[in-house]
Amino acid sequence: MYKHPPLGVALVLLAALLWGTTGTAQALASGALPAVWFGALRLLVAALFFVVWARLDRTPVPAGRLPLLPVLAAGLCMAVYNLAFFAGVRLTGVALGTAVALGSGPVWAGGLQALWTRRWPAPIWWLGTAVAVAGGVLMSLHAGAAGGLRADPLGLGLCLLSGLSWGVYSLLNAELLRHMPAGRVTLWAFGLAAVLALPLAAWDSGWPVLQLSDVMAVLYVGLLTAGVAYLLFSHALRHISAATGVTLALAEPVVAFGLAVLVLGEPAGGGAVSGLLLVLAGVAVVVRVELRQARRSSA
Repeated sequence: MYKHPPLGVALVLLAALLWGTTGTAQALASGALPAVWFGALRLLVAALFFVVWARLDRTPVPAGRLPLLPVLAAGLCMAVYNLAFFAGVRLTGVALGTAVALGSGPVWAGGLQALWTRRWPAPIWWLGTAVAVAGGVLMSLHAGAAGGLRADPLGLGLCLLSGLSWGVYSLLNAELLRHMPAGRVTLWAFGLAAVLALPLAAWDSGWPVLQLSDVMAVLYVGLLTAGVAYLLFSHALRHISAATGVTLALAEPVVAFGLAVLVLGEPAGGGAVSGLLLVLAGVAVVVRVELRQARRSSA
């Protein structure tokens, strides 16, 4: 059983705080860099960050062979998550695409974790997750209401694939942490993801022309919203379940909403505020369930 659930909760929420700044950083770039290249370069910068971290990290590496298949699967999931998300958002629009991708992640993770461990989360966990997902969807859809929604079937499928990849990556990450330190888990995942994503970005959009604002934005999202944030998330999975971690990550749109209002000057409508409150309520329920289970197991 997990030793320090409160620490795990805090680490995921801190990671979500960083993830929530990604959209604002991209919005402050030139706008000329294709979204698929933005995602691929984010993976590359994060992979380089983890190379440096692995050299500095003195955490002992357990003896034994590298679990090659889970490592390859984690890298593939990270690449698919990024590329499917950006491609899906391009077809459906940011609001609907983000709602489907982020909203489906906790459902995928909860169901897959139950099949994996043969233990279903408590009903109250599902209730909290459903409330948080509904709030995230409401926030995302409200943000795109003015521009209209494009329910493109292929785009929706790609966003669902992105959510599935995120859920599977989280489960694989938790499993790999039994065999190697968090920094090495993320190094392998992001390194493989970058190797897969860069050629696909070049095939899709050709070679990019970077302006200074693009470089600064890519460095920021690669180092902080990918590098530091995913390192925090990996450490968190030592203390909470992967399904709970994915649900807590729904705090990300709350941060993104606040920055959009405060930094980008976007209007804050009643629907978005209602969604924000639902996310906070749902996350609070999930946190309470996780902490209560930890107390029971330690009693």
